Amino acid sequence: TLCIGFDFPFGYPAGFARALTGTNDPLAVWRWLADRVTDTPKANNRFDVAAEVNRALGSGQGPFWGNGLKRDIAGLPRRKDGYRNPFPDMRRAERQAKGTFTCWQLAGAGAVGSQVIMGLPVLARLRQRFQSAIAVWPFETLDCPVAFVEIWPSLMANAVRSECARRPDAIKDAVQVELVARALSNLPVEDLSKLLDVAAPEEGWILGLGHEPQLSLRAKPKSLQPPPLRNDCFALPAGVEWIPAATALTQLEQGMSPVTEVERLPIGHALNRVLAEDLLANRSNPPHPNSAVDGYGFSGALPPGDHVLPLHPGRAAAGVPYEGAVPPGHALRILTGAVLPDGIDTVVLEEDVSKDDTSIALRGPVKQAANTRRAGEDVVQAGMALPKGRRIGPADLALAAVTGAVDVLVHRKLTVAVMSTGDELVAPGAPADRGQINDANRPMLLGLLAEMGFETVDIGIVPDSRPELQSALDRAAKEADAILTSGGASAGEEDHVSALLNEAGAMQQWRIAVKPGRPLGLGLWNNAPVFGLPGNPVAAFVCTLVFAAPALRRLAGQSWSLPEGVMVPAAFEKRKKAGRGEYLRARIRDGRAEVFGSEGSGRISGLSWADGLVELPDAAVEIKKGDLVRYVPYASFLTGT
Repeated sequence: TLCIGFDFPFGYPAGFARALTGTNDPLAVWRWLADRVTDTPKANNRFDVAAEVNRALGSGQGPFWGNGLKRDIAGLPRRKDGYRNPFPDMRRAERQAKGTFTCWQLAGAGAVGSQVIMGLPVLARLRQRFQSAIAVWPFETLDCPVAFVEIWPSLMANAVRSECARRPDAIKDAVQVELVARALSNLPVEDLSKLLDVAAPEEGWILGLGHEPQLSLRAKPKSLQPPPLRNDCFALPAGVEWIPAATALTQLEQGMSPVTEVERLPIGHALNRVLAEDLLANRSNPPHPNSAVDGYGFSGALPPGDHVLPLHPGRAAAGVPYEGAVPPGHALRILTGAVLPDGIDTVVLEEDVSKDDTSIALRGPVKQAANTRRAGEDVVQAGMALPKGRRIGPADLALAAVTGAVDVLVHRKLTVAVMSTGDELVAPGAPADRGQINDANRPMLLGLLAEMGFETVDIGIVPDSRPELQSALDRAAKEADAILTSGGASAGEEDHVSALLNEAGAMQQWRIAVKPGRPLGLGLWNNAPVFGLPGNPVAAFVCTLVFAAPALRRLAGQSWSLPEGVMVPAAFEKRKKAGRGEYLRARIRDGRAEVFGSEGSGRISGLSWADGLVELPDAAVEIKKGDLVRYVPYASFLTGT
């Protein structure tokens, strides 16, 4: 339904409709006025219509008052003094809403009456023109494409004042309209229903009256909601079965987009958040040309040879600029960080100078602009300080601060739910019976996600039961933006993660040509992306680093990035066939890459032993000691740098 709000009363105090039209129907008053009010670009007859009402009701002195014309009109007093009003001065809504005016006043400050007399005929004609397309609240059931509602933006006076203070150049009326529209659009359906549940069949009601605090809260800018992921974001081209790791990563890049809302935070609270827009410099860094050293400043270059320059009185220091100008051929004492005064563009170190009370002596050559910093040589005003999609680190906070940022628009932290599946699993530290093992994956994955800067939800261990798994997935999708599962993602009879995602119509099994690893299950559950990792801890660890980590960073709003590796000499020998890439658990010792003694995927100790992975290509290779291999630290996988 399209909601259109009008800032004038839809009805009059109780009793007026029946006295004027013979019925309690307020819409009959609309029609009565529409039949009599005329309006042209230069004039209207509202005062005469009001006088006709007063005369028709027999008093000739009310309820309307405030003749704003030069001519007298029979039955319409110019002022309220001494007139008789057979009806209440205000509706129940105006009596409850502080600061409102009576609808009987036609002229002068607060003359709401003229707005009502001129506005209601327009609404009546719109209803007649579009008939069944419009419903008027609260007189009619809102079952039409368009709803007419009565609003009063001053209900949110505090919110309006706050927003106008934040945006001093904004027009107040525009701010009022913006806040009312935002508040109503941000209301949950159940709260909006409460606002609409009003009994005022004759007088009408101001939408939101009695709910002012809630409206003011909802008037705050709502975090932008990115579109949901497409159901086919994990789909591979038809006919593709085994895919190289590089192809899988390209497919993930194309399918992933940010899913977290954005908010504006002071820079002091923005550490590890992801920028949702480019941060432009409010001021240059440095803002002024300044000295890079303690020394003496003068103008221009000096040729080879000895030079004596007279000292100009005073000095320039950081935070205490020299306000005068230095004459040509003179030098001035200047300290590190001081703004270069007029007449100075070059500085010589104090260690290169001899001086007495009136002069300095130095030996050339000295280049012009030596030992100075140009204004904006780091960042220029309005130039790019930090790009959208960057995760903010401590150094970024320094750059944001020095370029004048007060706050930044950032993504909310991504929340990732983690669950392990399988009847064989028991919690870490719990007694394990024959055939059971302690859950290693969940602590490992929660730790990896924490190092990536994400919020986590620990769903726990889910047994091999589809109802319980469905309940766990429902909870995970409700509480998190993405889900990591381990185990049950293959195609066996106990692989319930795959089965449930297949039933939901959003499941892809990627048979990635990589070792260690098995098919990676990818899908959507209630619009939350699910990464179905292998149950084997080594394979789960590697698949998280290689595939889930860059995808999750992208969901969090970061720019797509893959880890940076370095080429180092191998301290091992290895021969592999063509057909799939491999990741070997590795560490750097004495500048060479060592690999774990066993490639068995059950050797979890190798993950702890290593501090990174050696990446081998899909092609056949034969590595001898001393050959260069690509080594990627764990930290680079987690940060993408």
